[in-house]
Amino acid sequence: MIPHAINLDQTVTTATFKNIPDELYAKLKESASAHHRSINGELINCLETVLKPRKIKATERLARLRSIRVAIDSKAVSLDELQQAIGEGRP
Repeated sequence: MIPHAINLDQTVTTATFKNIPDELYAKLKESASAHHRSINGELINCLETVLKPRKIKATERLARLRSIRVAIDSKAVSLDELQQAIGEGRP
């Protein structure tokens, strides 16, 4: 049996979080439990989600926009209002 190589050159940074509000910690703990992760694992996942967002394929983005579009009231803004906003340089 050949032993697996272990890379000991990887460095890991340790961080300590202080003064976490009880309500926020409770939500973190609840989320960790729901995802079968430790508090540390859940915190790392939350940070990765915010700081390293995944790239979304154009087809996924288009599907999401189309699903949102059907929920928008077409009479909420008139064509004249849209044209005026465009003329004023507002997106």
